[in-house]
Amino acid sequence: MSKDDGESSADINITVKFSGRSIPISIPKDSTIKQLKSHLQPLTNVLPRGQKLIFKGKLLVDAMTLKESEVMNGAKLMLMASQGLHQGGGPILKEAQTRPISRGKETEYKRHDARTEIVMEKDRLQRWKTTGVIALADFLDVNNNSIQDVPNKISCLNSIQKLFLDGNGILDEAIQWEGLASLKYLTVLSFTRNQLMNLPSALGSLTSLRQLHVANNKLTNLPNEIGMLTRLEVLKANNNRITTVPACIGECSSLIEVDLSANLLSELPDTLGNLHNLKTLHLSNNGLKSLPCTLFKHCLQLATLDLHNTETTMDVLRQFEGWEEFDERRRSKHQKQLDFRVVSSAQFDEGADKN
Repeated sequence: MSKDDGESSADINITVKFSGRSIPISIPKDSTIKQLKSHLQPLTNVLPRGQKLIFKGKLLVDAMTLKESEVMNGAKLMLMASQGLHQGGGPILKEAQTRPISRGKETEYKRHDARTEIVMEKDRLQRWKTTGVIALADFLDVNNNSIQDVPNKISCLNSIQKLFLDGNGILDEAIQWEGLASLKYLTVLSFTRNQLMNLPSALGSLTSLRQLHVANNKLTNLPNEIGMLTRLEVLKANNNRITTVPACIGECSSLIEVDLSANLLSELPDTLGNLHNLKTLHLSNNGLKSLPCTLFKHCLQLATLDLHNTETTMDVLRQFEGWEEFDERRRSKHQKQLDFRVVSSAQFDEGADKN
């Protein structure tokens, strides 16, 4: 290797200022501005097309290299983010002090999760209103409390079918999964708006589960044992920090609705095409540049697809086998044209399928 080659590939150290943070970056000086933006994506949660990098008062151009842009070792750049063009729960901002959930916000939270609530039978609801007693025979709702522990003794509720523990700030170590996993009749489990970072392998023991709600936590992955939930119909894991989806998701053959929006996904497993009953798929606010090539070909009931604020382009989708048939189903269901908002030459957000 020549001296010139060695110099061209040498790394330089720069600092990117973003929302009160200083982000140190080590990158080859012959990298393009576009490559730098891709490097910044997981560090800021801002999609590359939502990033504006400014150096010495000038907006840097994607196609130019750092060297051509006169960005040298020790340089300081400023990053500005376009509103809405982010993955995961939003841009990673300077950490703020956490505050306890105010009771005054309870109505707001309930409204936010309105789509995920399970409608109870009218006669049961009326009976609860009349007697003032919630029957624990098959239903337990302790949402929006301060539950500190889910003990092994929960296994005593051996006939329970629906368990709601939303909005309690529950941590991983607070759950005794041995007891929870023994609830063999459990069909609905909801841990929305807590502080969970992992779901254990014991989750796979809940083989009667039909709905799993784990949105608005801090999950970084889904366990491989999720593939054992062959009766699962609804999976809501949006607004987490999930970076990968296990291939065994394809074994959840009963899935009808999947929401993985607002995570940190850059790709999805090909086995997603095995979900032949899938009707609704939400993937907005992720760094996805493509979809499994079998999705439209094999998921013949899929009619709602939300790709709002992703890197997936219309040109890519049109190449997939089964795209035209999906497009026809989509149009038939929503009775309106696709609402593609063109951001640049071949980028789009599909917002028409969000409802």
